[in-house]
Amino acid sequence: MLSVLADRTYRHLFLAQIVALLGSGLATIALGLLAYDLSGDRAGLVLGTIFTIKMIAYVGIAPIAGAFANRLPRRTMLVSLDLIRATVALCLPFVSEVWQAYVLIFVLQSASAAFTPTFQATIPDILPEEDRYTRALSLSRLAYDLENIVSPMLAAILLTLVSYHVLFFGTVIGFVGSALLVVSVLLPSPQATAPRGIYDRTTRGMRIYLATPRLRGLLSLNLAAAAAGAMVLVNTVVLVRSDLGLGDAQVAIALGFFGGGSMLAALLLPRFLDKRPDRSLMIGGAAVLVIALLGLSLMSRVHDTQWLPLLAGWFVIGIGYSVVLTPSGRLLKRSAHAEDRPAVYAAQFALSHACWLVTYPLAGWLITVAGPTTAFALLALLAAAGMVGGSVLWTPDDSRPFEHTHEDLAENHPHVQQGRTHSHPIVIDDYHPHWPRVEMLKSGRGNKTI
Repeated sequence: MLSVLADRTYRHLFLAQIVALLGSGLATIALGLLAYDLSGDRAGLVLGTIFTIKMIAYVGIAPIAGAFANRLPRRTMLVSLDLIRATVALCLPFVSEVWQAYVLIFVLQSASAAFTPTFQATIPDILPEEDRYTRALSLSRLAYDLENIVSPMLAAILLTLVSYHVLFFGTVIGFVGSALLVVSVLLPSPQATAPRGIYDRTTRGMRIYLATPRLRGLLSLNLAAAAAGAMVLVNTVVLVRSDLGLGDAQVAIALGFFGGGSMLAALLLPRFLDKRPDRSLMIGGAAVLVIALLGLSLMSRVHDTQWLPLLAGWFVIGIGYSVVLTPSGRLLKRSAHAEDRPAVYAAQFALSHACWLVTYPLAGWLITVAGPTTAFALLALLAAAGMVGGSVLWTPDDSRPFEHTHEDLAENHPHVQQGRTHSHPIVIDDYHPHWPRVEMLKSGRGNKTI
């Protein structure tokens, strides 16, 4: 897996991702303490609003940013967005009113909503070979998991020496470090695109995404991952502190088991993806999530919440979570031409976070009003719906060549040099705005006009 780090450009971008993630992790912890300082007992409400603002920025800004990603040099865009994030983080220690925090967080997360899809769309241009790109995706998953472990540990050490306001300066260092690493390499220029109106550019990624069966299936599987992930991320502190009566250290240990399962899956996945199709592995990962949530629901009903079964459940959920999410970049790369990738990655970023926008509050509300048994069970049902939706929407043979006819293209058009009737795997674009009907794929009949 580490062989891809021999590529200098990718190595610098991977390090940029790590330092930016560490900075973001420190900011998350500092925001919780800032919210308590500003609002006392209402800190939970303030933090909930901050996370909602974050998700709204992700869902609303990412498609707009994706529409303009090909209009600017990538390095300039990424460095500028890192510097915007660093500037906002520099302002956060001086916040004295809750509304100021809300405004700054919206600006910071809007910059992140533009940065992340553009960054992700750059990697397949640097590592075009699918096996190397797969290993890069696994490294990216590992980076997220390590951040979940390292950031709290680093914050705990720093907080014994300095005030929490200093954590924001750590965030500034992370974003500035990311900008310096990005500016140290040359990035591929974005592919030229045909002139389009603002509406067309803004919605293009969504239209390609929702017209592609494997990506509709991916969205459904994202819902399964968000249902299980929200149960872990929102309710671990409730289960450990309130139900089990344990301390903060045990909260960190439980989250560490979730991260450990995810890391293990990310390490092993490249080997499996070399031999098995993405679809069966990802649907299998969703099934693991459903089984783990149902098992924990049954456990909490029979014996109340118990420490060791909870750790085991979190570890298994971490495995399923990583198996569902890690290969998603391969599907996105396979489903869009190079010039459309920023828009499609932005659509994935927005739509996947829309799933979290539903499951975050749902997980917290269910455990509050109905208890852990019901929360586990209902989120298992939601994850099961995502798994079934993924199985139905993502047809097994959607990557096969399909014979079709272009009646509307001139005979000398570059796309029909091999004849107006030809066969190739379908990617949604200007020449193929619709996916072939499933029944024709199954019957093998061709000559469909695209």
